[in-house]
Amino acid sequence: MTKYIDYFQILGLSRDASQEDIKKAFRELARKFHPDLNHGNKDYESRFKDISQAYEILSDPDKRKRYEQLRRLENFDEFINDLLGSLGAKKGPYKYPTNPLRPDINLDADLNLKISFSEALKGSTRTLLINNERVKLQIPKGIRTGFRLKLRGKGNLQPGTGRRGDLYIKLDVQDHPIWKLQGELLTAELPVSLYEIVLGTNFTVFTPDGPVQITIPRGTLPGATLKLKGKGFPFHNRRGDLVFTISLKLPDQWSDEELALFNQLKSLREDDSRNAWLKSIRF
Repeated sequence: MTKYIDYFQILGLSRDASQEDIKKAFRELARKFHPDLNHGNKDYESRFKDISQAYEILSDPDKRKRYEQLRRLENFDEFINDLLGSLGAKKGPYKYPTNPLRPDINLDADLNLKISFSEALKGSTRTLLINNERVKLQIPKGIRTGFRLKLRGKGNLQPGTGRRGDLYIKLDVQDHPIWKLQGELLTAELPVSLYEIVLGTNFTVFTPDGPVQITIPRGTLPGATLKLKGKGFPFHNRRGDLVFTISLKLPDQWSDEELALFNQLKSLREDDSRNAWLKSIRF
């Protein structure tokens, strides 16, 4: 005769545990003791069966209530077989449920995966090792942090039934040193020199679609933006815009000759750039 089994203790829970606590505890323990992740470890396989049995009882409010009321019965074997729904099977020690349609146990698994900004922008194919099996994961272009991809039938395995859940892969897109995604805009700072701002210039920049020639008009101020429509991040069946923000890049040091030229420029301008501002700021 089987002695009383404390299912709460098996899941590491107190008797006032909520349904959410029970689900969380089961998922964490199932990942740790899953037979697919611990091949040949009979102790882990036995522990996984105990965890599954505990979850099946405690996750069902009616079964949990009966378990709490009858847990001190002497014939614990018959009680458990009845509680698990043996459906006329021969009484005796508990056997792991073999009904693949049993809905109580969630066999789905979660995995976090970091991908590069380039993979998110252009899409890629990753090869993952799951349950000692190499599986190809297609990452569609335009993916963003928090998106989840599903690999059907690659989750946790229920021993004795062949039933396997799905694997949900949550993606984390790594930051790029230049490109930033702001809403639907792909943005980047575009460093330009002082003489390029004053005189204007043309040069080549690189975009997700390759090199593009752009023009900086004469007198463009730092903070101004240049937009390239349809050259940004992909969204569904369309492309967002690419926006460059002009950033003034000054040298760390000026030569004596350069400073002399600036003094000459200063002497050529008689107006005070702050005159109107000073008049307006007075109270």
